[in-house]
Amino acid sequence: MAEGTNLGVGVDVGGSGIKGAVVDLDTGEFVGERVKILTPKPATPDAVAAVVADIVRELDWDGPVGVALPSVIKHQVAQTAANIDKSWIGTNVHDLLSRHLGARPIAVLNDADAAGLAEVAFGEPEAQNGAVIFLTFGTGIGSAFFAEGRLFPNTELGHLLIDGRDAEHIASSAVKDAEELSYSQWAERVDGVLHEFDRLFNPTAFVVGGGISRKADKWVPKLTVDVPVIPAKLRNRAGIVGAAMAAHDHVTPNTSAPGRRVGGI
Repeated sequence: MAEGTNLGVGVDVGGSGIKGAVVDLDTGEFVGERVKILTPKPATPDAVAAVVADIVRELDWDGPVGVALPSVIKHQVAQTAANIDKSWIGTNVHDLLSRHLGARPIAVLNDADAAGLAEVAFGEPEAQNGAVIFLTFGTGIGSAFFAEGRLFPNTELGHLLIDGRDAEHIASSAVKDAEELSYSQWAERVDGVLHEFDRLFNPTAFVVGGGISRKADKWVPKLTVDVPVIPAKLRNRAGIVGAAMAAHDHVTPNTSAPGRRVGGI
């Protein structure tokens, strides 16, 4: 598929699967089918990059590619490795992907940042204004900060200590499953975490994503935090869409990036 003015490709690297699609950047919808390949074990840099290249070839795409990784990315270098091999730490991800994808524009960013970009652009209008904290509840708690629609990258609120414990060890959806908590029990934990985030950062809204956002009606109404809590709309599409947006707008973390007003960085 040839590069189109309003099309992009995003790839979202997860602990269990690597997913990619061509995205209509006017609507946030996929063009054609999503491609998913199991994450290699071990998930070393070259093994993952090879899968990314396979996905891009299967999509028949020769334009820019955006890749969302479960890692803090600074100046294109992976600083952390969540649910991927620890050998990622210190890897120049742009150089790595260029060896596998050839000479083309490549954007690399944190997966929660990518998902947040997509939700701000294509989700609830309330997320486009003010100080918004986007949270993904899954194996851990991912976070992305937005001020008037612009991203402050690489926040790691899931590792903020609350009563001596990482927030994600208190209220991730993985904890809910592991401890067999009811929605009411888990919502009480999420509520405590959100109260602390509200106390420290004073957002105008929280946007909550991750697979468990599909059942937001079971837990969001139980929250007492005095800030709007908005369920994410894009769900499993968000990381792919945000990565495609970053590639289309030539955005990478730690660069000056004017981007688009709606959902731009």
